[in-house]
Amino acid sequence: MQVLITGILLFVLPHFFSSLFPARRDRLRLRWGANGLRSVFTLTVGAGAALMAWAYVRLSGAPEGPDFYTPPPGMTHATLLLVFLGFIAMGASYGTSHLRLWLQNPMSIGVALWAVGHLLANGERAQVLIFLALLAVALVDIVVSMMRGKRPHYSPDWAADGKAVAIGVVLYLVMLFGFHPYVLGLPVL
Repeated sequence: MQVLITGILLFVLPHFFSSLFPARRDRLRLRWGANGLRSVFTLTVGAGAALMAWAYVRLSGAPEGPDFYTPPPGMTHATLLLVFLGFIAMGASYGTSHLRLWLQNPMSIGVALWAVGHLLANGERAQVLIFLALLAVALVDIVVSMMRGKRPHYSPDWAADGKAVAIGVVLYLVMLFGFHPYVLGLPVL
C-alpha cells in the first residue's frame, strides 16, 4: 500500500503545484526553461502513474483489508456511459470543436467522468484511492481554470467535433475490449 500512496503523491502533487501555485511554476519555468520544467513534471507524474499501476497489479486480489464499500448493483451500466462520455470529452481537448468551447476544460471533465464512473462500480481499496486521486486532480484543475477565467477562444469547426467523437469512441473501444480484458485481466462486459 505504501508504493500505491507514493505513486499517488508523485502523480497528484505536481498537478496541484502547477494549478495552485502558478507564480512559483512560472519562476521554475524561467529558471529551468520550458522544456526543463516539462521534463521534470512529466518524469515525476510518469513515475507516479507507473508506481500506481505496479501497486495496483501487486494489490489485486491481495488481502489488504476490507473494501471501502460495496457498489450498488447495476453500476456497471452507469460506469460504461460515464466513461464513454469522458473519452469523448478527452477527445475534444485538442482542436477547434464546439465541444471544447462548450466544455471549456474537456480533458479534466473527461477525467472526472472517467473517475466517477469507476468509483461507482469499484469499492476495492486500491481502485478507490487511485480514482479519488484522479478525480481530485481533475476537479482542482476545473475549479482553478474557472476562477482564472481560462477559456478557449477560436472559431469552432464541425469537422473537429467529428474528430473528437471519433477519438473518444476509438479510445473507449480500445479500453473496453483491449486494455481492460488483456492488460488488467478485468473484462468489463
